[in-house]
Amino acid sequence: MHHENSLLSHAAIVLVRPKYAENVGAAARVAFNMGISRLILVRDEMPDQEAMAKMATHKAAHILERMELHHSLEDALAPFSIIAATTARRGRKRILEKTPRELIETVIPDLHNNQLAIMFGPENTGLTNDEIKYCQYVSAIPTAEFSSLNLAQAVAIHCYELYYQIVHQPNAIIPNPSVASSFELEGMYEHVEDALLRIDFLEEKSHTYWMNNIRQFLGRIRLTPKDAKIIRGICRQFLWHQDNR
Repeated sequence: MHHENSLLSHAAIVLVRPKYAENVGAAARVAFNMGISRLILVRDEMPDQEAMAKMATHKAAHILERMELHHSLEDALAPFSIIAATTARRGRKRILEKTPRELIETVIPDLHNNQLAIMFGPENTGLTNDEIKYCQYVSAIPTAEFSSLNLAQAVAIHCYELYYQIVHQPNAIIPNPSVASSFELEGMYEHVEDALLRIDFLEEKSHTYWMNNIRQFLGRIRLTPKDAKIIRGICRQFLWHQDNR
């Protein structure tokens, strides 16, 4: 069981701006049932304690007690290097969607040396493009017709896949090396953006479009912390050179 515990401890469920305290409690309960104890909340304030506790039941009460609350998504995601967004929307997607099973199959080799965050948006609207930009993966649960699942059900399906595949996986999986954290990448993207703004590469109208494409391109390369430092070093030198011409 030690192997399972250590891998599951590298995974966290991130609830972004959930509206209902009951859903947070229910999510805590399903996460606990699947061996996942890290629940992170991105919200202005803590939801109603009593309503959360009632749905979590006394078994998962400790998950709620240890739950982190962040006001900004960037802060919440800082330690994670593998980030997945979940979406129910069937709109035009910039990143190819995977099913929860495909997502977990893809990220399991990363779990040995990296921290995984699976992100869920608000019940009514889901995650925005600006929130999805931090992710390397997008997962959508295939449902019959146009039915949609509630927040805790969506969390349950992802937690189940994670738990099932870790418990039943052969030990022969070759671990992937550690990659740069969101904190390291965001610092790097800031430098890249500064350098590109300086040479007028990012026109106002297509600024976000270009930066999102650059994020996706660099995201596919799976940069190590050292790679991110090298790119920052190049940008820093570039900016210095521009300032001292």
